[in-house]
Amino acid sequence: MANVLEGKIALITGCSSGIGRATAIAFAAAGAVVTCADVDQKGGEATVAMIREARGKAEFEQTDVTDANQVQGLVNRIVAAHGRLDCAYNNAGIEGEVIETHEASERNFDRIMAVNVKGVWLCMKYEIRQMLKQGAGAIVNTASLAGLAGFPALPIYVASKHAVVGLTKSAALECAQSGIRINAVCPGPVDTPMMERIGNNEGRPGRKEFEAFVPMRRYATPDEIASTVVWLCSSQSSYITGVAVPVDGGMIAG
Repeated sequence: MANVLEGKIALITGCSSGIGRATAIAFAAAGAVVTCADVDQKGGEATVAMIREARGKAEFEQTDVTDANQVQGLVNRIVAAHGRLDCAYNNAGIEGEVIETHEASERNFDRIMAVNVKGVWLCMKYEIRQMLKQGAGAIVNTASLAGLAGFPALPIYVASKHAVVGLTKSAALECAQSGIRINAVCPGPVDTPMMERIGNNEGRPGRKEFEAFVPMRRYATPDEIASTVVWLCSSQSSYITGVAVPVDGGMIAG
């Protein structure tokens, strides 16, 4: 998909590692000018350095997606610098505690919902406002296979990702006649630091057990998720909006 985003102005949140880093690199390789946003300055700047080493165009903005002023300022600075915002990938998210419903804490609930739901909503709020002015744009949100099915010991994470799917579908319908497409990706197990943390909890399934649930019998690579996001932001998917795309090695089909 070389150059399918040539000259596009793109924003990616949660870019310091894993899927976000891989997608930022893929966007730049496809020709986009990328703003990488994350609370993790060191990781985000490392992602930008990787892009620049490959002669891509990128900059880093330290941003907490749960803070409306920071998100609005982020979008405003992108528009001030580049005149528009063509693509946005709202990827910032956390898994929180790996713990069953009756043992989970209120603090865990509030933290997961703040990042995974409020953060996606705030990003869409300000991205859509700009894209409505332009009359065009493409947004992709990171949901999860956990946004399409339940998983034990991750009840609040599962609830948050179901909420992301709902936000995606509702906003897509609102914007369908405005030239703005909004979709979600729903990854299954991916070879990322988050998945490693989930699999390292005592008494819980590890990598071998997770892979046994996947019809393809392996984890996805972050690049495999990234290529789906690039496609959803490109003109190659111009008639697709409001969908939650499983990228899960066949798990949801089982």
